[in-house]
Amino acid sequence: MRAELQQAPTAARRKSITASPAFVYVLISPLFLILLAYVVYPLFETFVASIKIDEEITWKNYIRFFSLEHTANLEALWNSIYISVLSVITCGIVGVTMAFLLERYEFPGRKILSVLALVPMALPPLIGVLSFTFLYGESGIVPRAIKELFGLAQVPFSLKGMWGVVVVHTFTMYTYFFMTATAAIKGLDPSLEEAAASLGANRFTVWRRIILPMLTPAMVASSLLVFMISMASYTAPLIFGIDRTMTMQIYLSRTNGDLDMAATQSTILSIVSVAFLLIMRWYQGARNYQNLSKGVSVHRTEIKSKAGRYTTIVLSFIGTIILMLPILVLVLISFSVDGTWTVQILPPEYTLSHYMDLFTDSKTWRPILNSLQLSAIAVIGIVIFGVAAAYAMVRLKFRGKTLLDVLIMLPWALPGTVVAINLIAAFSEPNAFSFGQVLIGSFWIIPLAYFVRHLPLVFRSTNATLMQMDPSVEEAARNLGASWWYSFRRVVFPMAWGGILAGTLLAFVQCIGEFVASILIFTPKTTPLSVAVFQRMYSNEFGTACAYGVLQIVVIIIVLFISRKLTGDKAGTAV
Repeated sequence: MRAELQQAPTAARRKSITASPAFVYVLISPLFLILLAYVVYPLFETFVASIKIDEEITWKNYIRFFSLEHTANLEALWNSIYISVLSVITCGIVGVTMAFLLERYEFPGRKILSVLALVPMALPPLIGVLSFTFLYGESGIVPRAIKELFGLAQVPFSLKGMWGVVVVHTFTMYTYFFMTATAAIKGLDPSLEEAAASLGANRFTVWRRIILPMLTPAMVASSLLVFMISMASYTAPLIFGIDRTMTMQIYLSRTNGDLDMAATQSTILSIVSVAFLLIMRWYQGARNYQNLSKGVSVHRTEIKSKAGRYTTIVLSFIGTIILMLPILVLVLISFSVDGTWTVQILPPEYTLSHYMDLFTDSKTWRPILNSLQLSAIAVIGIVIFGVAAAYAMVRLKFRGKTLLDVLIMLPWALPGTVVAINLIAAFSEPNAFSFGQVLIGSFWIIPLAYFVRHLPLVFRSTNATLMQMDPSVEEAARNLGASWWYSFRRVVFPMAWGGILAGTLLAFVQCIGEFVASILIFTPKTTPLSVAVFQRMYSNEFGTACAYGVLQIVVIIIVLFISRKLTGDKAGTAV
């Protein structure tokens, strides 16, 4: 009896502590601490490195950057912005147009095109550049075939320069616009367009004044993603002859040991990326884009004329070939014998050895194992932090929610190059956040970079799932005597499992394909798959490079299939 009397005040005291409004800040403090340590602190250290030379604060690096005597950095900045803006425009035109045609019209070949339209998602940027080089480069299959067919002295065309980069970016990134626009178009009310048409508006006016504004939220999210990926593009400009981009300049400064200039370039690139984010957010918030109508969603219009149907059949066939060629050519070259393909249209000799080496040769297998290990470690951290942060945002009441959301999403608005330079600036020396260790050159720096880069994926997917859940279900479990941990483990987690798993799989795929950050911080012992593809390509080992690429594509297709099964037609909202 006396023991029970002693336990009662203890239990009451514990309950009063957890019920205190201040206790929630104890729970969320680890989230803010991690963001401070691995997002804010590295950003700050990069800025400090850019203005601190020989223990003195100076703006010499920024003066050097904007100097008109040595214009390499200014040219790189202009090229990066120009390529990124062009990529956003072309991806937007292709993605939104395809979404509109496939969702609004019924024609022969529509179903297969709807599936194949997502094929470029299986091509990571590096692999996409590789396939386009083999197909349409100066010594590519298509230009050589046309040259031989018509007996020409020179190839009639080849992808190179600025437009070569933009074409590759458009093919590999238009899917972001396509997915979000498809989801938005499905929710459009046709009565709005019918009302505008009955008032005398032509089709162009309806598109400009009704449809396009309603697609703005989807297009803003996609524009930010395409702009960020384009700003971080390294391989496409390098291969297609654009010598100066910001990513290239940062890489050169880093490899030449000019770390303070690399920090300056990274800071400026961060400012440009965040400025683009703010501009797009402002544009989205300038008007109200809510659909207040109660009409039903649109039905597809069937193309009935014979000429129209034949035209769509031909165009569907051409579209299928264009979408499948990049993957088919990778598969073909993955069987070619290294060093035998020189001036021929197609590789003359083939072998299965590249695929056998993937799993039997330790030198070839090591990058695959590295990528799986590094990605798995990063994803474990992403899931734990992402789920905890999403639960805090949706279920807990505290001040600073907007700040938490911004800090989590900030790395997503920064190119991978900048994230890598931030970590180099922050963890080249021992400090409290690295537990007294130098992380640069160690095994742990790459999982940390992947963690920071792809944290928003699990956070956003879990956040969206939790917002759709009725909180009364969890409250009922708590009222029946379940502890918080028990109710979370047996009620909340199973109900949110689909969203968590979808975000986890996407994060894992992104980690495996991450190249731009990896190229700056890898070591010979931690070479990941994406860097190995790049190295093999430059060693003219095209067969092995393509075999790596095909393996990566297979993994991505499996993950996209599982994610689509889990999320149904809501995949576009994940972007």
